[in-house]
Amino acid sequence: MSIIRFFLFFMLSFSISAMADEAAIGYVKTVKGDAMVITGGQQVKAEVGTPVITGSKLKTGSNGSMGVTFKDNTVMSFGPNTELTVDEYLYAPNQGKLKLGASMAKGTLAYLSGAIAKIKPDAVSVKTPTGTIGVRGTHFVVKVEDE
Repeated sequence: MSIIRFFLFFMLSFSISAMADEAAIGYVKTVKGDAMVITGGQQVKAEVGTPVITGSKLKTGSNGSMGVTFKDNTVMSFGPNTELTVDEYLYAPNQGKLKLGASMAKGTLAYLSGAIAKIKPDAVSVKTPTGTIGVRGTHFVVKVEDE
């Protein structure tokens, strides 16, 4: 009986992992110190290769930093005490479906444009508590202070 349970557990774990990879819009590429990826209420310690999906919150601690590369080669690098949620992500250039929307609550972000911003710059935005950044160039840096 325990072999059957082990097999079922293994298959369920593999299925969940495969679904996360299918839905992945990007992956953690670098991480130092405390960093988390929170998706669907589940928090996991960020490690190189951790998938990011639409709705994921990317969070670094006071000694943390993290770099994420998205499918269109957009690169986001986060400094300490940063919180950013990926609200929208569509990358289907052959169908004309391009969108990257994020909300940044606090911290620092260095952004380097990928294909979405190069093909359709007005399809990329980063919301902050005091305004929205529209991407019209290839890179920017932003710092959002705690209130």
